[in-house]
Amino acid sequence: MMRLALFIFFLSIAFNGWAQSWPSRPIRMVIPLSPGGFADVPGRILAARLSSLLGYNVFVENRPGAGGTIGADFVAKSAPDGYTLLFTGTPHVISAWVYKKLPYDPLKDFEPVALVASGPYVLVVNPQLPVHSIRELIAAAKAQPGKIDYASSGNGSAQHLVSALFASMAGIELNHVPYKGSGPAMQDLLGGQVKVSFAGIPNVLPHVKAGRLRALAVSTPQRSPDLPDVPTAAEAGVPGYQATLWLNLAAPAGTPGEIVQRLYAETAKALQDAELQQNFRAAGVEASPMSPQELAGFMRGEFEKWGRVVRDTGATVN
Repeated sequence: MMRLALFIFFLSIAFNGWAQSWPSRPIRMVIPLSPGGFADVPGRILAARLSSLLGYNVFVENRPGAGGTIGADFVAKSAPDGYTLLFTGTPHVISAWVYKKLPYDPLKDFEPVALVASGPYVLVVNPQLPVHSIRELIAAAKAQPGKIDYASSGNGSAQHLVSALFASMAGIELNHVPYKGSGPAMQDLLGGQVKVSFAGIPNVLPHVKAGRLRALAVSTPQRSPDLPDVPTAAEAGVPGYQATLWLNLAAPAGTPGEIVQRLYAETAKALQDAELQQNFRAAGVEASPMSPQELAGFMRGEFEKWGRVVRDTGATVN
């Protein structure tokens, strides 16, 4: 017993010394979604700034597939040494509810490092649908229940659940049309094959400005500086409705606390950079720093919120 205690004691000393010397080589940031997706651009912006602050290259590796679960599983099973990180967001806490056999726990198998950015979904309609406000959309949907189609990037996707929550709180029935990705969904929305969708600002802003889509509301509690004349959903007729597109940095469970705190401190510093903030805004999100402790509570709340939506809607993956 004494030998075991001594072994653990000396091991902890060595481990703490190793943690204090971190980093000593490049760091991999896994983004579990496709290149060019809503997480990819902000993730690369952050990685570039962290590379400068840490003195070692933080390189992005996209591992898309299965709603982000393939990349997340890779990170969950990686060594907890601070050299493999996960940059993910809202789909991370949805996955456990829509995938029946997830090979990891989205909360327990990761150390929260920092909330990085957040932004709204925008409720948009094709101009072929003669509505100009949420109240008019609700009236049209009640006049023809289940006849107005809305597009999402797939069953069980964040787009699906954000839309389903809206319909539920608005007391209307819309017909869900799932696509294999946000690109095909946007293509059919622009073509008028479907009339309604929630999507991120970068995906819709050029089309709204060109008149190809009409923005009815944003999903966040505050209006977006990119669309200052577009009301929030709560302002426009669905009190209490709120859905935020958010992005966070995480590490495998068991990563030393010293490394997590260093990562958080450098991330918080990065998020204060004016150029990074400008680039984030161009990508449709705002820098939203949150500590590991705050992030843990926030993610637990989001996990429970979307679990209720999944149970209420019966959403599953394709």
